[in-house]
Amino acid sequence: QVQLVESGGGLVQAGGSLRLSCVASGNIFSINTMGWYRQAPGKQREVVATITSGDSTNYADSVNGRFTISRDNAKKTVTLQMNSLKPEDTAVYYCNADISKLQGPVRINGNYWGQGTQVTVSS
Repeated sequence: QVQLVESGGGLVQAGGSLRLSCVASGNIFSINTMGWYRQAPGKQREVVATITSGDSTNYADSVNGRFTISRDNAKKTVTLQMNSLKPEDTAVYYCNADISKLQGPVRINGNYWGQGTQVTVSS
């Protein structure tokens, strides 16, 4: 079974920094695009940043220049460095990945979510 587990959330003052990490585990053949999403209370889940297997990155306008996404393919991890945090960054942050897993001799593609980690930025 494939799992994504996030860590690194918490409470920080405005202007501060946090680093989120996500590790994938299970019978994984390959990991394609990985990303971070967030959902604030009463709002829809939105994309924060994504990174392809070739390290091409995309950021939401609201975080561009403040957040940096990176990945370590050998460790099956994706990291989100968040700087200059604002109260409006407060949300549950979710890791997401497109993963090919092995089921016997068969490769099965799927999209997976982590359980989420809370980030709270106080003013």
